[in-house]
Amino acid sequence: VLENQDLHDSIKPQKVEFHSLNFNTTLHWQPGWAREARDALYFVQYKVYGQSTWQNKDKCWGISSRVCDLTHETSDIWEPYYSRVRAALAGVYSNWTLSYRFTPWRETMIGPPMVTLVHSNKSLTVKLQAPRSPYKRKRGSKIPMTNYYDLLYQVFIINNLLDEQHSVLVYEGKEKVIKIQDLRPGVSYCIMAKMYVPMLDHNSAYSSRQCTVL
Repeated sequence: VLENQDLHDSIKPQKVEFHSLNFNTTLHWQPGWAREARDALYFVQYKVYGQSTWQNKDKCWGISSRVCDLTHETSDIWEPYYSRVRAALAGVYSNWTLSYRFTPWRETMIGPPMVTLVHSNKSLTVKLQAPRSPYKRKRGSKIPMTNYYDLLYQVFIINNLLDEQHSVLVYEGKEKVIKIQDLRPGVSYCIMAKMYVPMLDHNSAYSSRQCTVL
C-alpha cells in the first residue's frame, strides 16, 4: 500500500497552466517527479468558475500527451475558467492538479499583425492585417481580433544604413494602410509592427522584419 501511495504522489501532474494566443487556448502541464511518471496517462477536466460540476474533455481522456486544446471549451471569452489534470500509471491514480483561474479576454496574448510592403523610390506603403481568432463568422471567415478589442497598430522602421538594431516608431493608430515618405533612395529599410491594447496596456510581439531597398 505504501508503494502505491508513493506512486500516487509522485506521478501527480505539475504546473498545470493555460497558454493562449489570439484565443487559441491550450492547457499544458509537466509530469510528476518520479522517473516512471513519463509513462503516465492523463485525464483533463474543465469548468466555468462558479459551476459545481467538472466536465470531462473527451479528447484529452487517457492521453500520453501533456497538452490539451481547450479553444472550443473556453469560447465564452469573458467567463473565467478552471481546468485540472490527473495522472494514472499501473492502475494507480494521482490526485487532481488544479490550474489557476483563466479569463480568455483578459489573458490571451495577442499576436503581431501581418505586414506587407510596397515601395517606390522615396516612400514605403505598409499594409497591415490584424491577427485572427479561431472563431468563425456564419459565412466561415475567421473573426479578426479587432472585433474583440480596441487595438492600435504600431509601426517601426529601421534604417540599416544608420543602425540595424535601432527601430523608430513611425505610426500608431487604426489605419491598415500607411505611407512613410521622404525616405532615401538606395538605402535598405526594415519594417516591423506590433498590436497594442490600450485598455489592458498589452503589446504583442513584433512581426517578422520586412526589408527592402528603395
